[in-house]
Amino acid sequence: MTSASIVHAAVFAVGAIVGGGIVTAIGSRNRQLPAPVPAAAPVHAPPPVVDVKGGALTPITSPGAVVTVDAALPVLKYGHPGPISDLLVRKAYVASYDRRLRHPAWTAEHLSLASLGKSVLDAPRNSNETGDRSQSTFTEDQSIPALFRSKLQDYFRSGYDRGHMVPAADAKISQAAMDETFLLTNIAPQVGVGFNRHYWAYMEDWCRRLTSTFADVYVFTIPLYLPKLESDGKWRVSHEVIGTPPNVSVPTHFAKVVLTSRPSSPSTPHIPEISTGAFVVPNAPIPDEAKLENFVVPVEAVERAAGLTLFSDAIKSSSKHICKTTKCEVIVRRFDDAQKRTKAIAAPR
Repeated sequence: MTSASIVHAAVFAVGAIVGGGIVTAIGSRNRQLPAPVPAAAPVHAPPPVVDVKGGALTPITSPGAVVTVDAALPVLKYGHPGPISDLLVRKAYVASYDRRLRHPAWTAEHLSLASLGKSVLDAPRNSNETGDRSQSTFTEDQSIPALFRSKLQDYFRSGYDRGHMVPAADAKISQAAMDETFLLTNIAPQVGVGFNRHYWAYMEDWCRRLTSTFADVYVFTIPLYLPKLESDGKWRVSHEVIGTPPNVSVPTHFAKVVLTSRPSSPSTPHIPEISTGAFVVPNAPIPDEAKLENFVVPVEAVERAAGLTLFSDAIKSSSKHICKTTKCEVIVRRFDDAQKRTKAIAAPR
């Protein structure tokens, strides 16, 4: 597929989440309603993952709604089925694991020169104080119940790479932090050549390079399942499932959403200048020459497609677009030039 075709296909698919309306399926108002259940559980609006406040610590929270369930309800006498979103707090990132899809629902990380070991104010680290990728191995996450856990066997001969949502290069603060990026709860199936080993790696590098311009960089990585317009004029979501038995879903697209912060001026360092931007790319080979700006979408489009609230309305309305405050341009570097340095997925022991 040509570069133009790839970009066109990606933009066309994303158009479904940008311009699509909300379809409601509400029955007739005249239908008789069942007797109400007493003591309805209170449900609060989900808080944003990031809500930047000037001069204050910026928290990263789970976007899940706070729901209080009365365990005494007769229908839940024998247990509450869920769903359960496993919030995983790691040394270098936070993730929410989707037990049904068996990959992260989202990951969040806070990058800075200090976190990447590039701050001139910090003393140089010894080699034994930083993470070494060659010492890390992909590992099943034992904190997830076995029934819902993604396994090494699922990826064996699947045709997909074990794609990091939080890249190992973002977690060089320690070997333990880097090892946590190799847990399968941080992994989703990605096309290898042309994507995970190339364009996706360029995007990860671009996110790290933002720390040279901004004091704080927040990066959210979100697997997506976007509809495709079929020949019969209907939209459908179709995706592969890998594993034996089939367990792990293969996302059709991935989103990188960034929020950056820096002092608005030398005289007002306590007032942050906030920039945001969202990029959605297909899980497919992307030519090196494809421009990053071709994959820009509104933050709200990603939120709608993923069912998440990433930023507060105040942040979204007042922030500048990231491509207006810095260059949205990837640098082509063959990090994994090839398959010579790419380890094949070995058979699980």
